[in-house]
Amino acid sequence: MKLEETLRVLYDEGVEFVIIGGAAMQLQGSAYITEDLDFCYARSSKNLQRLARALKPFHPRMRNAPENLPFQFDAATLERGLNFTLSTDLGALDFLGEVSGLGNYNAVKAVSENIEVFGLDHQVLSLEGLIKAKRAAGREKDMKAVKDLEVLLDLRKRTGL
Repeated sequence: MKLEETLRVLYDEGVEFVIIGGAAMQLQGSAYITEDLDFCYARSSKNLQRLARALKPFHPRMRNAPENLPFQFDAATLERGLNFTLSTDLGALDFLGEVSGLGNYNAVKAVSENIEVFGLDHQVLSLEGLIKAKRAAGREKDMKAVKDLEVLLDLRKRTGL
C-alpha cells in the first residue's frame, strides 16, 4: 500500500475525494491496521474523468475477479458503477460513491475535516463520521473499531485536542 504516492496522484489530478476507512482511522489517531485504502469520491462527470485518468498508469483491475474478466477503468465504467474494489500498482484501493450510514460524497465531505497529510491538505472522515459509518456497516470488525473510535472521540472532547 502506497498511501503517499496514491494521495499525490489523486491530488495532482484534482480528484475530489474524502479519505475514509482504516486510513482515516489512522489519520485520526487510531492504531488500526489496514491493508487497503478507502476513498469516497465525487460522482460528477469531470471527477469521474479525473479519477480514471489518475489511476490509468497504475493498471486498475477488479480485486478478486477472474483474471480473464474484461474490465476497463474509465469514466464510463465509473458512471455505470458506484463502488469499486481495485487492485492497482499502488496497492488495494476502494472507491465508494456512497458510504453506509452517511450517503454520497457531499454528505461524507460534510462530516470530514481538513488534515495535512504528506504536506498536502486532504479531506479525512471525522471521528464522528467514522463511528456512524462503522456502526452502519455492522460487521464484527467494524463494531470493534467503533469502541476504539469512541475512546478517541471521548479523549479529544475531554482534552480539547
